[in-house]
Amino acid sequence: MTHYFILFIYQPFFNLLVFFYWMLDSLTRGHGDMGIAVILLTIVIRILLYPLSLAEEKSETDRHEITEQIKQIEEEHSADPIAYREAKKEVIKTNKRVLLAESFNLLVQVVVALMLWKIFSSGLKGEDFHLLYPFMPDVKTPFNLVFLGKFDLTHAPINNWKIDWHAMQLNIIQSSLIFILETILMLGAKTPVSKKQFIRLQFILPIVSFFIFLGLPAGKKVFIITTLIISIILNSIKTIRYRFKKYREKVEAQEAAAADGQEQVVVDVK
Repeated sequence: MTHYFILFIYQPFFNLLVFFYWMLDSLTRGHGDMGIAVILLTIVIRILLYPLSLAEEKSETDRHEITEQIKQIEEEHSADPIAYREAKKEVIKTNKRVLLAESFNLLVQVVVALMLWKIFSSGLKGEDFHLLYPFMPDVKTPFNLVFLGKFDLTHAPINNWKIDWHAMQLNIIQSSLIFILETILMLGAKTPVSKKQFIRLQFILPIVSFFIFLGLPAGKKVFIITTLIISIILNSIKTIRYRFKKYREKVEAQEAAAADGQEQVVVDVK
């Protein structure tokens, strides 16, 4: 299994990352920046996974419908636990496609996470050069692992109980972007968001992620930050479209109501 993971997933993306670095190094005449190469790799991965993101959105809608069906079944069979369990099993059975799609999405995310972990733990340090394809151009080593001349991609915010304040800045940016993204997602939510969900997603999630990601190297943070920025841009467009659509529907409903009122007045006068 590990052999196939290296051969079909890790090796192609590692070569792509090295190619981006070589391209940047050539364009800047010896001043390549691995952080920018990571950003380019992130964009490529997001493009490749975009169809999966669309499928995930549909699965989310389907999952909401399943939840509503289960709530309705729970109300109908509140006095009969056996009938409730049977009806619930039937709903899940008829929606296996949704469950399989979510399982596949989770598998893909795990594979991508493992690939990135290996890139940042060994690939960036040059330990996987034996995996470069023969046709790859010669790359100047060692890599420049200091992003924008400031952020060491191999450093986590806390290393051996010492604080790397540059990496800590990325951690703060990362959690702030999570807060912004969750805000945009709530503004564009098609179903009402409960107070509990609001507190959990708006405040608890960014704070918890801040502490969880303290152990991640800055290189992984650059990947996550780029992913979050892309998600914020895409979801902002969706939210604006959704809000505009709801506004148009509201205006049309008001115009229709006003027109009906005028017709009624005319009828009453006659």
